Amino acid sequence: MGFSADIIIIGAGAAGMMAAIGAATAGKQADNAVASPECSCPRVVILEKMPRPGRKIMISGKGRCNFTNLKDWNEFSRHIHPKPNLLKPAFMNLTPEKMIEFMNAGGLETIVERGDRAFPASHRASDAVDTLVRRLRQCGAELLCNKEVSGIRCCQGEVDPARFEITCIDGSIYTCRKLIFATGGLSYPSTGSTGDGLAWSRDLQIKTTPTFPSLTAIVPKGYKTAETGQKAAMKGHIDRSTPLSETGVLLNGQSLKNIGLSIRIDGSTVQEEFGDMDFTDGGIEGPIGFKVSRRCVKAIQNGSKVTVSIDLKPAVELQSLEDRIKNLWESITQDRRSQGKPYSVKYKVLLSKLLPMEFIQGFMRCNPDIDHKRIARRLKCWEMEIAGYVGYERCVITAGGVSADEITPKTLESKRIPGLHIAGELLDLDADTGGYNMQIAFSTGYLAGQAAAKGL
Repeated sequence: MGFSADIIIIGAGAAGMMAAIGAATAGKQADNAVASPECSCPRVVILEKMPRPGRKIMISGKGRCNFTNLKDWNEFSRHIHPKPNLLKPAFMNLTPEKMIEFMNAGGLETIVERGDRAFPASHRASDAVDTLVRRLRQCGAELLCNKEVSGIRCCQGEVDPARFEITCIDGSIYTCRKLIFATGGLSYPSTGSTGDGLAWSRDLQIKTTPTFPSLTAIVPKGYKTAETGQKAAMKGHIDRSTPLSETGVLLNGQSLKNIGLSIRIDGSTVQEEFGDMDFTDGGIEGPIGFKVSRRCVKAIQNGSKVTVSIDLKPAVELQSLEDRIKNLWESITQDRRSQGKPYSVKYKVLLSKLLPMEFIQGFMRCNPDIDHKRIARRLKCWEMEIAGYVGYERCVITAGGVSADEITPKTLESKRIPGLHIAGELLDLDADTGGYNMQIAFSTGYLAGQAAAKGL
């Protein structure tokens, strides 16, 4: 059972679905907008291993689907790792503005929120997935689910005009002239991202860079009951399911707004961020927690010592904070309600004037060695050694992947295997949180699809 297609795309995530649309509408696009999906086209087929497409899109943005970010290239590229130039042709071909136009044309109402982040107006990721599926079907692309690929054979130089033969675990065989890998990375394997494309790329002698989890929780020392994952294949990996310690239980669920967070690697400060941070069942997360996680994970895997320093009062200079605390303490001790009360009670009253009530118990457990005379310095510099990080089981994105040296940026075609294009998270491209990674997937998928169709 099987058939031949002009273009086969493996993976129906953000990159795969946009690749299908780009391939099916190549040559019909307007000069300044995404192609209108109303034409006959090459036979384009997506093979998706899961029962439904877009599984990872469904959980993006906590189910709200932050699908792009409207910053221009100069600003956008600052959030891309490790080499933004690999992305630039795809980004210019399908900008965030064009992506929003595309979604709107498909019937999805969108909104832009703080930080130039775009969402479906409904805040339902399922609406974004439905829009993509509807548009790819309108342009004639075929979506086949429950089609897990078990093997790929490259037929270069053979008499058969098909260049690739794809075998699925159900025994079906498909052939095509152009092939696009859009299988995603390793993050959230429950959505179908299990590293298949990385393995196939290596089998085809395509060089990949080492992969590691990014936009993930970093785990302070003493936050979990164990500091090694059950299956610690990666150095520093602490599985998310590892139970919290008493300290972790006290801090879990606490959100810190407008704080400073810096990381030190082997004693040197290498990154400083300002914004919001969350303590979760994984460890330190939230916008700035995620932002520093990439560097933390790499350092831990390299055997370096990582420490974070939290500034709970970044808007106040140390001397001013010390003066304020001195005045508060004098006021508390002179208050008649404090007469006869032990020091610990008065100290808690002081903390209640400096920190959210629900945060005090966890903070005190982490800082049992300080008193009212030293609290100012600790509020400005609360240090936590990082023991490890949550792995692929719950990281947002996979860093590393198919090397930029292996890919032609203007077509995203393999330099080694003509007719093979690679898009999305499988590439050695990752970004900060805020819609950047989804735009990478959309832009690279769309360009790969267009290039594959034009190369027929």
